[in-house]
Amino acid sequence: MSDPAPDRLTRALALIDAANARDPAGQAEPYGRRMSEALAAFRPDAPEALKIAARAQHIERWTIPRASYPEGRIAYLTWRKDLQKLHARRAGEIMAQCGYSDDEIARTAALLKKERLKQDADAQTLEDVICLVFLRYEAEPFIARHDDEKVRDILAKTARKMSAAGLCAAAQVPMGERLARLLGEALRG
Repeated sequence: MSDPAPDRLTRALALIDAANARDPAGQAEPYGRRMSEALAAFRPDAPEALKIAARAQHIERWTIPRASYPEGRIAYLTWRKDLQKLHARRAGEIMAQCGYSDDEIARTAALLKKERLKQDADAQTLEDVICLVFLRYEAEPFIARHDDEKVRDILAKTARKMSAAGLCAAAQVPMGERLARLLGEALRG
């Protein structure tokens, strides 16, 4: 007797992983898995739309490189919005392939586009998880390349995006002495 077909969530996550496995830098797939792991730890009862949004947070991000936009804040924000649209579109295509309804696809798209961030608990959870993954996996290499003032500024901006629950979870993230010190300074303002 063969195994039953995987459920639609399992199929959707596998298709996202397959898309991310094509990243020439090899970063997208591990990032997606880290997002899922962090979400499972932070909010084990997360709805499917949020689970998919977490895994698809950077789906095929490498296809729109930052270098294809001019320098400056406005261009950076345009790039970020274009990435959100890409992530929402690709997640939606995968979800449709796996049998999700238009409403479920729209919900995941809204999360990936960070619509109603401060009014939507799931959108805030996604933002918390993004910040937690940054602190756990990306902050140490980032701070090695920047001075204390720049790091404090970035950490303060990161903390402002987080909920109280997210900040409590951040306090549990293992980190080196410099990162812990700078995060503490950023939180104290």
